[in-house]
Amino acid sequence: MLSAAVQSVRRRFGGVHGDHKRIARSAVVLLAFVILGKCIGASKEMAIAYRYGISGTVDAYQLALTLVTWLPTMLTNVLGVLLVPALVSLKDSKSEQNSFLSELEGVGLVVGTISCLLLWLCWPYMAEAVGGNLAKSTREICRNMIISMMPVGVLTLTICISSARLQASGKHINTLLECVPAIGLLAFVLAAQDNESIWPLVVGTSLGFLVQAAWLRVLARRADSMSAMPSVSTRAKQWPDTIRSMGTLTIGWVVAGLWLPVDQYFMAQQGDGAIATFGYANRLLSLVLSMGTLAIARATLPILAEILHRGDHARARSTALKWSGVMTAVGLSGSLIAYVLAPFAVKLLFQNGAFTADDTVAVTTLFRYGLLQVPFYFGMCVLTQLFASERRYRAITVISLIGFGIKIVGNLILIRYFGAQGVLLATGVGAFAVLACYVYWTRFAPASRAPDTNDLE
Repeated sequence: MLSAAVQSVRRRFGGVHGDHKRIARSAVVLLAFVILGKCIGASKEMAIAYRYGISGTVDAYQLALTLVTWLPTMLTNVLGVLLVPALVSLKDSKSEQNSFLSELEGVGLVVGTISCLLLWLCWPYMAEAVGGNLAKSTREICRNMIISMMPVGVLTLTICISSARLQASGKHINTLLECVPAIGLLAFVLAAQDNESIWPLVVGTSLGFLVQAAWLRVLARRADSMSAMPSVSTRAKQWPDTIRSMGTLTIGWVVAGLWLPVDQYFMAQQGDGAIATFGYANRLLSLVLSMGTLAIARATLPILAEILHRGDHARARSTALKWSGVMTAVGLSGSLIAYVLAPFAVKLLFQNGAFTADDTVAVTTLFRYGLLQVPFYFGMCVLTQLFASERRYRAITVISLIGFGIKIVGNLILIRYFGAQGVLLATGVGAFAVLACYVYWTRFAPASRAPDTNDLE
């Protein structure tokens, strides 16, 4: 009986399509990389806290890093989604691909350099608006850090391009190498002797990004055999469609980014301590969400783009729907486990000093309500990659607007009945609405033309 059961299982797994096996293998590898990266990132934060504590130096560093990377990061969030399908579609034309990559590299370096220089020059005027409550010495440190960490802002787009090249080639080492800047910072901070000097922070961060950019570029060149030397021009025929798509997709990203500040606004209406409690719960929720979605998103995007490049739209939709169902089930299972472990995790991570046992109960309660969104978010993530591969950016934006509208209505209604917990419940309702929209569009309004359209169909 046991032997027959084993043979049955083997036959079933043997009949699984190769695309599903590739996605599964990639997801497992990526999940391991993500977990390792999160652990290294946590170690970096602990080292900074050990060396500098809560000081003006850390305030200046955090603010400078945010300002230097804000614009490049916003562009890379959109560009990363656009580039993988575009590069897959250009595999048959190496000269066009190399030309487009060269111009992307050149323009990326120019944009990063200009944004950093403008920040440094405009800092005296920005200081009052951005850091008006900071000490004058902290603001001066921040300005010095902005110019010192220019490599970070300049290389962010280059790192994004190299990562997209690796993904399009079926390689995922870029996810592991995302921890290189954290390792560089960790090494310099631990080796420092002066608890006031900014140089361990500046040099460690900048050198880490330089090493990451160089390493990724070497690996990307080996993966796709493209030299892609930077060229400051926009002659490639892919530019008009890329710029138009970026504009459309950016709207969706901006709308998605509004969920957190809107929640903080509603939490502020609940009185003192509500925003802080929500912040602690949201950090844990972000960790749970990123662990699953980052891995499956990067695993599915290049493979779905390849299937569509072969012209098999039906298989791409079928594959995406199946994996959306799998990830929804994974998210549900993970939510149940997180629900049980929540009190222990919150106590272990936060309960110390001024953070009391009552605070643990409050954060745990919000966190548990927030877990409602996890299954829908996991399932939605896969279908977003399908739409990105089909280049249905307008559809992504419209669905983002629908989800945001439902989220606002949910906040207004549910907060009356459940208080602060209603905000987290509304997030779950909004995530369900977004997933439902993606499933409906995928099943009943599929893309009817080749995936170079930008239409909502």
